[in-house]
Amino acid sequence: MITAPDLRLLVALLVVALLTGCGPTRVKVEGSFPAPLMEPVPLKLGIWYPEEFATHEFFDEAKSRSESSWVVNTGEAQVSMWDTLLKGMFTELVPMKGEPSPQQMNPVVDAVLIPFVDELQYAIPQHTNVKVYEIWMRYRFQLVTTSGKPIAEWTMPSYGKTPTAFLRSDQAAVNLAAVMALRDAGANFATSFTRVPDVAAWMEGRRRAPAKRATRAPTAETVMEAATP
Repeated sequence: MITAPDLRLLVALLVVALLTGCGPTRVKVEGSFPAPLMEPVPLKLGIWYPEEFATHEFFDEAKSRSESSWVVNTGEAQVSMWDTLLKGMFTELVPMKGEPSPQQMNPVVDAVLIPFVDELQYAIPQHTNVKVYEIWMRYRFQLVTTSGKPIAEWTMPSYGKTPTAFLRSDQAAVNLAAVMALRDAGANFATSFTRVPDVAAWMEGRRRAPAKRATRAPTAETVMEAATP
């Protein structure tokens, strides 16, 4: 015969067992990212990935018992995609040893790019009742000097989706949607980088600098040298 205290203990153990076995659905994003086919931008670009970017992870807690919590890890895929894109997009890509600042001894480059994921959202069929998996991301970029002096800062959206008809599981669908969002981000960045107003102004200033140095006013020493027979 089971007493009331024993019954309560049995129910508690069953609940713990159920909770232990129903953890969040985890997705580590993996995919291939082709290099861009374009004329390289004539810059020696440094890249610095903040820790929160390189290990980026998105968590969405289940709203009801019928749903599952999700953990979507995009960090490694982010670094892989941006490394591939930037190596093909610029004359040279140089990883920084540390975050750009006056105290940090980094390699000499023209500028340093620092990317951030400001927001990530996703939608799956159980959320929307539509058989489409979608992911939205909003990036923020900082372009700075090796000492950390700001050059430009801007944001950029990206979007990826995939229908369930071609996939076997929710995890595979979310993974492919994330890969498509990353590819979309790469395409948007490649076509818009030189059109960002502050970036365009900075690059124009770099182009004019050699001309200014070539036509600078003569010094007293050069005048005297020219007058010497």
